[in-house]
Amino acid sequence: MDTNAKKSALRMIPYGLYVLMAESASGAVAASTVNWVTQTSFDPPLVAVAIKNGSQTQAIVKETGVFSLNMLGRDQQGAAFTFFKALEREGNSIGGQPFKLHESGAPVMENCPAFVVLQTREIVERGDHHLFLAEVTDAGFNGDLPGRADAHILRMEDLGENVFYGG
Repeated sequence: MDTNAKKSALRMIPYGLYVLMAESASGAVAASTVNWVTQTSFDPPLVAVAIKNGSQTQAIVKETGVFSLNMLGRDQQGAAFTFFKALEREGNSIGGQPFKLHESGAPVMENCPAFVVLQTREIVERGDHHLFLAEVTDAGFNGDLPGRADAHILRMEDLGENVFYGG
């Protein structure tokens, strides 16, 4: 297989950018930028998310089964870059981004256009990222979004032509 062709072809799959957040039983909060995300069902509402093996985020999601996906807005490129690396919780913020705890125990960013809270239903353990199939248990918006909701989401191409993050 031509590895450059494979890499380029896979980069043509469009991705949004999201911050996945979870809190451990001990109160540690993990927040990671993820982009391998897709809805897989309307009823029940299911989402598949790939989470990097060996990451703190994956460990906490496996421990608790509960997490949030926070949809980054088109003006939140800085937040996307912030959560490319692991950070420590500072009170009710992480990486300078305030969050609140949802009744499920999942942290939810306060300044993203929208969020969903998810409960893990199944994990596929293959490859360098494991696939978490999760059910949407709650969703919300932080403010009004005029027009199409999906027009407000930060996409990979919004980070510049030399950024090809995948995960």
